[in-house]
Amino acid sequence: MRITWFAWLARHADEFGYGDGPLRASIGTGAVAVTAALFWCALHRNRPAAMAAAGLTCALGVGWLAFH
Repeated sequence: MRITWFAWLARHADEFGYGDGPLRASIGTGAVAVTAALFWCALHRNRPAAMAAAGLTCALGVGWLAFH
């Protein structure tokens, strides 16, 4: 599912404001993914909290990248 999401994001990159080029967009999206992974690892003992924190981090991070 994650691969499908990245493929969808790549197809619609212009709609989300990734106009600074694919390298900068990749770096920003990678940073968001790493941050979400860190939240997951920090909260791994409480799986629902880990999933919620990682999902919220991804949504807010990609949203911020898209509109700023």
